[in-house]
Amino acid sequence: MSITIFTLIVLLFSVVIHEVAHGSVALYLGDSTAKYAGRLTLNPLKHLDPLGTIMLLVVGFGWAKPVPINPFNFRDKKWGPLKVAIAGPAVNFLIAILFGLAIRFINLSSIQENLFGTISGYNFILGIFNLIPIPPLDGSHILFSFLPDTFAKFKFLFYQYGSLILILFIFLGGSKFLFLGANFLFYFVTGQSLGI
Repeated sequence: MSITIFTLIVLLFSVVIHEVAHGSVALYLGDSTAKYAGRLTLNPLKHLDPLGTIMLLVVGFGWAKPVPINPFNFRDKKWGPLKVAIAGPAVNFLIAILFGLAIRFINLSSIQENLFGTISGYNFILGIFNLIPIPPLDGSHILFSFLPDTFAKFKFLFYQYGSLILILFIFLGGSKFLFLGANFLFYFVTGQSLGI
């Protein structure tokens, strides 16, 4: 039971840190929208998204309420949205790699190794998951940063039905590829198989 509770805590705070990273990069680029909305905090209650939280509890990964940003405030208006979108997955991968390297190079107890493995593994999963190019995930913002304005109607439709497409993707087998990808990265960093 303690591992289950710990796993939920890891998932919750990994998602929260992900969103804080978005808001922090936006603030660095000149947009204080997230700051004034009270979203640059580790308080989970400020970030919970109903559907994302349900997905988190049901399938082991989900999303938080996106931090509000105003790209018109960015000093770098061309690539600012891309930088903000990348920040979330990047911080998940950073956490995963740091805890994974600790497993590989530090003499940990079995309990510590399991706990570190949970942190690393789930952050790899969240990092990969958020790179899927389906709204509301960061991968869609990254993709749209490279698409010309002629794709405006496509973007609108994709945003409109993104959540439905994402749920179908997950329940039609997409989650298997996420775990395969996370297992590959976890093994590459730690030299061990992912045990979650």
